[in-house]
Amino acid sequence: MKTLTCLEVWKEMDSITTNGNIEFNYHRTIDMSDYLIETELFPRNVLAAYTLWNLGKDLNPEQLSVFSDQRGGGQGNYREGITQKIDNVVDALQSFPRSKRAVITIPNNSFANHNNDDDAKCMREIHFRVDGNLINATVFFRAQAALIFPKNIHFIGSLMEEIGRRLTPTVKPGQLSYLASILVNDRD
Repeated sequence: MKTLTCLEVWKEMDSITTNGNIEFNYHRTIDMSDYLIETELFPRNVLAAYTLWNLGKDLNPEQLSVFSDQRGGGQGNYREGITQKIDNVVDALQSFPRSKRAVITIPNNSFANHNNDDDAKCMREIHFRVDGNLINATVFFRAQAALIFPKNIHFIGSLMEEIGRRLTPTVKPGQLSYLASILVNDRD
């Protein structure tokens, strides 16, 4: 499968899902060297705020003011336990470089209520591996709205950078195997 840039994947997602079309089992290999996609809904400052929040960082009032249901609501809140989850992945990759246990599971509720949006996290799991000076990953999504992809890919790229930086300053984001069970255009 051809490797696409984040921007190419986002444009493809939007094209596929225009007019309410749905794509099942969407899969792409993505080059994560540039994961910034600015849109009207997600300008740079909004992407930064959501990513910092989901990486477990403290935000100032201006950053907190950009949060809205339109931008993902509780489904896009991946913050719970993330600091410990990152520590665990870094430890797994340092202790066992070929580990198959370098995994971050996003939902913390194994019995998610399908009627509760906050329980129905779209991103489910991210698996990490190091290949030379690149950190590669595989991510599984229950669902992806093309409209929300810029926020998700920014978080994933930043997460890859954070883990890579903690391993050694020369490790950079490489490729992402991206899988979504269902691809739609927006959250409706």
